[in-house]
Amino acid sequence: MNSVWKDTAIRPVFESLKNDVKTDVLIIGGGVAGILCAYELERRKVPYVLAESHTICGGITENTTAKITSQHGLIYHRLIREFGEETALKYFKANQEAIDRYKEICADIDCDFEEKDAYVYSSDNLRKIEKELYALERIGVSAEFTKELRLPLNAAGAIKFKNQAQFNPLKFIFAISEGLNIYEHTPVRELKGTTAVTDSGKIYAKNIVVATHFPFINKHGAYFMKMYQQRSYVIGLENAQDVEEMYIDAAENGLSFRNYKNILLLGGGGHRTGKKGGNWEELRNFAKKYYPHSEEKYHFAAQDCMTLDGIPYIGAYSSSTKNMFVTTGFNKWGMTSSMVSAMILCDLLTGKDNDYTKIFSPSRSILRQQLALNAFEAVSGLIYPSMKRCPHLGCALKWNPAEHSWDCPCHGSRFSQEGDIIDNPATNDLKNAEDVIT
Repeated sequence: MNSVWKDTAIRPVFESLKNDVKTDVLIIGGGVAGILCAYELERRKVPYVLAESHTICGGITENTTAKITSQHGLIYHRLIREFGEETALKYFKANQEAIDRYKEICADIDCDFEEKDAYVYSSDNLRKIEKELYALERIGVSAEFTKELRLPLNAAGAIKFKNQAQFNPLKFIFAISEGLNIYEHTPVRELKGTTAVTDSGKIYAKNIVVATHFPFINKHGAYFMKMYQQRSYVIGLENAQDVEEMYIDAAENGLSFRNYKNILLLGGGGHRTGKKGGNWEELRNFAKKYYPHSEEKYHFAAQDCMTLDGIPYIGAYSSSTKNMFVTTGFNKWGMTSSMVSAMILCDLLTGKDNDYTKIFSPSRSILRQQLALNAFEAVSGLIYPSMKRCPHLGCALKWNPAEHSWDCPCHGSRFSQEGDIIDNPATNDLKNAEDVIT
């Protein structure tokens, strides 16, 4: 399994930590969110250290479809219904500022950055599209209705956001990481206040940013209740179609389309981690039907943290953890969400006001329907009889035949057939289940 990005970018190498260090900010996690936070702190001349357990962007970031857009499915109707117009507008503005920041940084970087229009479409529910258009009109956001799509399927309707973007995420991250204070192969084994213990030294920090995709500290923040994880799949097709723009189905498990040069990236087949889903087979069946002369050059999969209300958690890790911050729960929109988190967190770390802090606060209300569903999955996982248990919180693991992995349906940890950890929040291999960070 290999993504198109891994084949088109030269990965830099960073040394591992070899002694004790002191810093103002420790960033744990070297995905796009952590790297962007480090990049912004570097610009502001704030001392920081970034510790990555393996290699930077070796997890979710290298398997994204890399759409940079403020059009996150049909989210604005939902935001107005649940939070009001002010929150919906601020969510839009935050993500638009993220797009503008990418445009600014990418102007001097060879990362295949392209401005593209983005479409969200529905194959059979025009009413959903109309509701979203009305929501956008209420908050003054310009969007267009259309039924004309460059796709091999019919649509009841679609919403077009102009001047969005796409790029090669690894080319971008590897370029901006040059000169940053990064340590690879430096897993944080334990936190004592704001002191991090690694295999080869301690990092004494004044503040900590947890950017580990799914937060790994269980006793604060209740993230194991507030999120679940979802798998999504992509195949890269040669001799398929240039769809010219970016497309996403409004349906929960619909299809995604974008091109990277001569490769069509077809996404979908998603499911909750640890559950059954369409995976690559669904995409291959679609390609066989609509692109019969295409050839599969790549296939890869990503995992996304899904929040209770569709808004990421960015800010203080919890109300009881002073000097500890978090960024997580990007709901499949990691590119703009990562940039938003860098902007918010760097303001918080430097004592500046940020207009968007409140709406992304991890301490906002958790009274949402999804909370009950997450709790049901957790209880079911705990009582299900199985010899394979997740070292995170003890849930029963399920075998994933498509990816040959042991997956946790409770919180999304994944392990290889041999028991090696693939995805967090678990922090240990199955054979080291007793060593869990709490």
